[in-house]
Amino acid sequence: MLLSLIIPVYNRPEELRELLASLAGQTDRDFEVIVVEDGSSESSEAVVRVFQAESQADASQSADSPSSSLNIRYVTKPNTGPGLSRNEGAALAQGDFFVFLDSDCVLPPEYVAAVKAGIDRTGCDVFGGPDRAGADFNPMQKAVNYAMTSFFTTGGIRGGGEKMEKFHPRSFNMGVSRKAFEKLGGFSGMRYGEDIDFSIRLMRAGYKSVLLKDAWVCHKRRTNMTAFFRQVFHSGQARVRLERRHPHSLKAVHTLPAIFTLGSFLLLCGFLFCLLTGYGQAALFCLAPLVFYGLLLYIDSLFRNGPKVALLSVRAAFVQLWGYGCGFISALFCSSESSTK
Repeated sequence: MLLSLIIPVYNRPEELRELLASLAGQTDRDFEVIVVEDGSSESSEAVVRVFQAESQADASQSADSPSSSLNIRYVTKPNTGPGLSRNEGAALAQGDFFVFLDSDCVLPPEYVAAVKAGIDRTGCDVFGGPDRAGADFNPMQKAVNYAMTSFFTTGGIRGGGEKMEKFHPRSFNMGVSRKAFEKLGGFSGMRYGEDIDFSIRLMRAGYKSVLLKDAWVCHKRRTNMTAFFRQVFHSGQARVRLERRHPHSLKAVHTLPAIFTLGSFLLLCGFLFCLLTGYGQAALFCLAPLVFYGLLLYIDSLFRNGPKVALLSVRAAFVQLWGYGCGFISALFCSSESSTK
């Protein structure tokens, strides 16, 4: 079974280098790679050329020296967003299954083998895999990973588990059979939430979706808190827009970050009001729920990551929840869906 690994990239050549290096180290090398440059100002072409398969170079490899080259194609296009870039890569793909990866992921050596084994075992048409922090992640990367995957934030509803809602694969680690992809026409032009939109359409069309827990990736997300806030803000907006596209896809659990954000705002307003009016004890009472939640996050991350990452995890988790909540709330009052058709 040939897999086509499709990677849209936008201004991330160094991260793409790490991903391609991890692909070159796979135990199962029966796959092709298609890199789609989505109108970047920082080209990844030079990075791709390092790994591009060349017959003469391969011929010079000795039997006991595995090649670092890849069966890889590189295409460029004007910027349209990741969904349409994935579609362009799929149009060039030759595999039986399309696997979509974000350019800021790094794969363990057994990833491709785990995907093939999972597909054979489950007979699925659609799969997703979890993400985790890599051993070489810096403290902030580990903290952001904690914020995005912890049960105490939104980890239970975003592709790492199946307990809180029906599983919807996310495009940082998502596979679709060729027949299912072609039947539904691939991703929409949504800038954000296009992967969940596609997952919803696939499942409503009757295709089987599974979580392959062994097909995990290390996902290096944004560690600048301003950029991270902006990223999750767009995710919150996308969730409301998905409900407009797919009525009844919004579940009560999806509103929790918005409820948390509104609750935090009211508690902070109460704190300031009590402080300004001389009710010091009442002011402390207003902060108690937020302090308790922060302590819960700290203790949980402490056992997982150690004290330094635990402190950063509290900050990252609040930024993630507030950013998502603000995006969700803002989209409720915005009737248009610009750049998402």
